[in-house]
Amino acid sequence: MGTRDSYDEIAEDYAARFGAELRDKPLDRALLRVFADTVGEEAIVADIGCGPGHVTWYLDHLGARTVGFDLSPRMVELAASAHTDIEFRVGDMRKLDVPDAVWGGIVAFYSIIHVPVTELPGVFEEFHRALLPGGQVLLSFHVGSEVLHLDDMLGHRVDLEFHFFERTQIESLLTEAGFRIDATLERRAYPAEVDTVRAYVLASTPN
Repeated sequence: MGTRDSYDEIAEDYAARFGAELRDKPLDRALLRVFADTVGEEAIVADIGCGPGHVTWYLDHLGARTVGFDLSPRMVELAASAHTDIEFRVGDMRKLDVPDAVWGGIVAFYSIIHVPVTELPGVFEEFHRALLPGGQVLLSFHVGSEVLHLDDMLGHRVDLEFHFFERTQIESLLTEAGFRIDATLERRAYPAEVDTVRAYVLASTPN
């Protein structure tokens, strides 16, 4: 079944469950504001693994020029239907169908968690390739070293793997891909979230 088909299967229920989650995540909103301010209003920001488009919409609300990408065609359909003034495209972060140096920023909130650590160097090289000089990347992920497999999510049959990463591990991989680490942060889960430690890494490409 895999990641793409699994998210196609749960798309409607996922959007209903998580589409408004930012209202209960003040730190996430604050980090996105800082990110949007840093990138500015001229350059395009790509939301990679956008799901139902709530983070893409929030960045747009903050004044950023946004485009959302997701592996799941159904997620992209729902995002485009909910946010008709924003562009959404089907795409794979491992091979982005965009020219070099096209975006000022990339946000990937809880989307690298479906990528095995062995494939992350290629993903971060793609991020680096797609960013303008001085471009920003903001990642979030679950902290740890385990890999969780789910056969059921939101009442649907799925085939999903959730990869946890140590913050220092992600920092090292980003550095090897040519990024500079600008800020990192970890937090405990909010009451409505799955009980994991969350990490955020803000990095940039050389000017």
